[in-house]
Amino acid sequence: MIKKTPSSRKTEVTDSGYDARQAPVNAKLGRDEKIEFFRDMLRIRRFEERCLRSYQGGKIGGFLHLYIGQESVAVGCVSVMGGDDHIITAYRDHGHGLAVGMGMNEMMAENYGKYTGCSKGKGGSMHYFDPSRHYWGGHGIVGGQVPLGTGIAYALKYKGIKGACLTFMGDGAVNQGAVHESYNLAALWDLPVVYIIENNGYSMGTSQERSSAGESLAGRAAGYGMNWSIVENGHDVYEVRDKVSKALKLAHDQCKPSVLEIRTYRYRGHSVADPDSTYRDKSEIEEYKSTKDPIMLYQNALVAEGVLTDEIIKKIDDSARAEAETSAQFAEQSPYPTLEDIKKDVYWEVDNPQDKKSVGNLFFD
Repeated sequence: MIKKTPSSRKTEVTDSGYDARQAPVNAKLGRDEKIEFFRDMLRIRRFEERCLRSYQGGKIGGFLHLYIGQESVAVGCVSVMGGDDHIITAYRDHGHGLAVGMGMNEMMAENYGKYTGCSKGKGGSMHYFDPSRHYWGGHGIVGGQVPLGTGIAYALKYKGIKGACLTFMGDGAVNQGAVHESYNLAALWDLPVVYIIENNGYSMGTSQERSSAGESLAGRAAGYGMNWSIVENGHDVYEVRDKVSKALKLAHDQCKPSVLEIRTYRYRGHSVADPDSTYRDKSEIEEYKSTKDPIMLYQNALVAEGVLTDEIIKKIDDSARAEAETSAQFAEQSPYPTLEDIKKDVYWEVDNPQDKKSVGNLFFD
């Protein structure tokens, strides 16, 4: 059995006949949109697999937190975002980056620490950014992005923009004080933020039932009078879309915050430097892969619908593999930042000396 949360835990009451495919946000999907979700999920998987090979080959230094097994979460969430919605996440950020439309080249180059990377080689795997797509990272401090996402939501409300901020965190972050301070302010000020807990069951390497008290992680929102819900089947892109779209509607129409707990699973260790199965049985991982793999399940569903064929699947898969391989070659051939680059993109006044108003040194050699 998947050892994730105690069976005795209570969750919200749901309709036993619930079929996420028939939810309004999904019932109107066309063939091309469904294929696009499949393509996005497969691109994430193939990119992550190529990242792992590069790491094992000594091309990527530092930490590498893979998203393999959680692809349906990023794709499902991003697919229901509107033009004025924003997104911020933690250090397991590759899937979100691809889902919002970032290119594999700029992402892989960042992993390699190259100047052509999305953060000019200074951020690495944990610090992707693309403000042009309303994507604000990629943050290495556990829970550190949650106050920032709350601040983005505050800015949207202050400016009168009908948008929201999807603020992602892992199950290990929910015990951080900054998360609860953010919940309090969001509820107090009615901020348009959707806090999304990607609960893959183990934080860094300790199961949720051994690290977090309470009946559910999302249920803690009740203490702040906030809307909350659980996506029991985080491997189902349709269920993810349905629940997130409802939370976004609440944020857009009533400027109310929500907490969503999306129950999912990761196949690799916390980072690839960590063993995969010292804190869980290998049989547990294999069972999830064989019964709940998000790409496999979605592929089978689309084949049954007549949306996907073997030919289309192969074409999409071949393209994703080729794109990932090309990104590794691009990163390999790209230059590293220069020594002078270390002082750039840190302080605005350094990059715009003609407008410098502060007195004194910003850097000390």
